[in-house]
Amino acid sequence: MRLVVQKFGGTSLSSAEKIHRAARRAIRAKLDGYRVVLVVSAMGHATNDLLALSNEICTEPPKRELDMLLTTGEQVSIALTAMAIHAAGHEAISLTAAQLGLYTDSVHLRARIKNINRNRLDQELSSNRIVIIAGFQGIDMSGEITTLGRGASDTTAAALAAVLHAHQCEIYTDVDGVYTTDPRIVPQAKKIDEISYDVMLEMAAAGASVMHSRAIVFGKKFGVPIHVRSSMTDGKGTMIMNETSSMEEVVVEGVTLKEDLAVISLHGVPHQAGLAARIFAELGHHHILVDDIVQNIYDDGKYANISFSINTSDASTAHNLCQQLARDMIIENVTLEQGVSKVSAVGVGMRTHTGTASTMFEALAQAQINIKNISTSEIVISCIVNSTDGVRALRSIHNAFGLDNHDSPSDQINPAR
Repeated sequence: MRLVVQKFGGTSLSSAEKIHRAARRAIRAKLDGYRVVLVVSAMGHATNDLLALSNEICTEPPKRELDMLLTTGEQVSIALTAMAIHAAGHEAISLTAAQLGLYTDSVHLRARIKNINRNRLDQELSSNRIVIIAGFQGIDMSGEITTLGRGASDTTAAALAAVLHAHQCEIYTDVDGVYTTDPRIVPQAKKIDEISYDVMLEMAAAGASVMHSRAIVFGKKFGVPIHVRSSMTDGKGTMIMNETSSMEEVVVEGVTLKEDLAVISLHGVPHQAGLAARIFAELGHHHILVDDIVQNIYDDGKYANISFSINTSDASTAHNLCQQLARDMIIENVTLEQGVSKVSAVGVGMRTHTGTASTMFEALAQAQINIKNISTSEIVISCIVNSTDGVRALRSIHNAFGLDNHDSPSDQINPAR
């Protein structure tokens, strides 16, 4: 019997009515002949409310205790969803990550999945029950409760789909698919019918909030098709899948905006082998996620300036670490700039089309937006700009590539540039 994993986000579970709607979708899949595993997030703004309450109690809550607190939101959701399914006359059982056996490393608030024990899942599914799993959470090998990071119920769902060899992983949300950009910022954004794992991963990493990036990694690694769709309608959403030849015909498939960033710059770093490795090893040891890195060599190769972007929440810790490293490594000085955003254009068509960078930079120039840093990869071009310019930058680039009208994006690029 085929199996489907369905994940419902907080906005899709924000009321009793919506919980009943999610339950009906699971029951429908069961009646269609599927074994069904549900992954649910905390209701509505429950996680934000818990965070706000914790800050009223303590300005710097211990990470372990935050994990203890935040996982209660999902426990409410799984119980209520199981009740809704029972009320409709079908069997269901709710399981926390600990009851399931979803094991992670021991990094609180940013844990990574290490192993999923499927014995309990197989037992419950063989009893013809719909199994409801608390997303976003796990336990480490010593039994400590952990969380996987904000928005990581997607990752729980994709990991379960991979372990169970699911036919499909369905991500139900408050939008009806993946758009060329955030439709709340650009109402003219268009829904994408099919998108490759690589492009979706880059869009998620660059700020697209519709999917958690680690969920895409699981989908690609284990070949699990992911269907992002609306919890309010039965329409087809966006399929995240292996790349097809037709996808390269579109130069830029999406434009993203990542806000709440900071840039740390180390000036006058001796250009010696191993120093950069030491800097970023120290940041990694403290579980600080580094985004884009830019290095400039000067003074006949004797010195370098190294800049990198990080989340604002990590800025103070990272700045202090880098200042200590600067003293130990005889680095000239360290600066911290907050209030910046990153705007990115993403598309596999960049591999085979020229002029993408010039179109993007010209769009920003016409909008009189100054670029602070530029980084590129095979299918991504990113620019760091002031936060006050972020939304305008997004709209300008989206329009420049024809993503908010019916023109082909490739028509917007002059190959002669």
